Amino acid sequence: MSALIPPHGGGELKPLLLTGAALEAALARVPSLPSLTVSSREKGDLIMLGIGGFTPLSGFMGEADWRGVCADMQLQQGALAGVFWPIPITLSASASEAEALTVGQEVVLRDPDNGSPLAILTLSERYTIDKAYECQQVFATTDPEHPGVRMVLEQGEVNLAGQVQVLSLGEFPEQYGELFQTPAETRTAFAAKGWKKIAAFQTRNPMHRSHEYLVKIAVEVCDGVLIHSLLGKLKAGDIPAPVRTEAIGTLVDRYFVPGTVLQAGYPLDMRYAGPREALLHALFRQNYGCTHLIVGRDHAGVGSYYGPFDAQHIFDTLPAGALQIEPLKIDWTFYCSECGGMASSRTCPHDESKRLLLSGTKLRKLLSEDQPVPEHFSRPEVLAILREYYAGLEAHERVEVKLSGHSAR
Repeated sequence: MSALIPPHGGGELKPLLLTGAALEAALARVPSLPSLTVSSREKGDLIMLGIGGFTPLSGFMGEADWRGVCADMQLQQGALAGVFWPIPITLSASASEAEALTVGQEVVLRDPDNGSPLAILTLSERYTIDKAYECQQVFATTDPEHPGVRMVLEQGEVNLAGQVQVLSLGEFPEQYGELFQTPAETRTAFAAKGWKKIAAFQTRNPMHRSHEYLVKIAVEVCDGVLIHSLLGKLKAGDIPAPVRTEAIGTLVDRYFVPGTVLQAGYPLDMRYAGPREALLHALFRQNYGCTHLIVGRDHAGVGSYYGPFDAQHIFDTLPAGALQIEPLKIDWTFYCSECGGMASSRTCPHDESKRLLLSGTKLRKLLSEDQPVPEHFSRPEVLAILREYYAGLEAHERVEVKLSGHSAR
């Protein structure tokens, strides 16, 4: 493992999940402690803290760190002062919930889905934030129609900071089995394969031909690729994780050389923060052992809030040493009828009339409306899985998919 890229911050992985006697002792304290139910986004953040995906954080950020991350993408407190971090990792509560808690007190953080204990927070600070400021800094907009902005606007008025002891990884290990892998597990797998140069491919969609092409470009220049699927919650109309991962697994089995890719999943919800989220994706992929992150068109974006390559450009603004992982930047990709195959703007000389531009949004729209999918858009085996999913939806479960910005091209 020593030959792999070090975790973010330069030290060892820092998983906060308790085990053995420490877990038993913590669970024994749970009934006597006050509790707070977290949001879905906060649950995903807690689990990432538990498995070491958010190394070197030890819990939810205090006000100085929140402000430093919003303003300059740097932590400000204690031993981690100056460490790069692009998006606040915070826990919120209502004013009345916060008022009932005392600094120094332990608080049980409960699962929003079933109320089970996920973690124990040692409360170190309570503070209010300017939500509009956070949204403008992180999402570059305060528009409440933006799904990430909406998350911030709907959260509690007060942020609670403190170190956490994680008690459970929720449903992810049982629901996803070997697909749900911790940073320690992917690093062990990479070392066993002898991989040292590893690209991560971030996906919240089933992989169409453009995605397949991006990964195969990375396979050509790296030892291997981690196809890393988001397993947390998405916005309405997106395809759920079990369907996506089945489609990706089928694609990998039929169209990739064995031993060149590893499919795994991680437990976060999407924030749709575009460039800033691309940086977070890079940071925690470094913790998973990856040296590169594939950054194509409209990475982690939504609607028309970001330019198609803003997520690439933001890496050029970082100070030296902020991240060790590097972006693998790839231009527009498409199927060209004149070239007779997949190509990019750097390799195809033909005009747009010859190009079939592919996007996950466009594919979801076609499938949700039972429209034919153009040839070369996606592999037939993948389409069969997706059509079966949409055929099983009731009319009220089909959300209108709107094309906007780059997806509409």
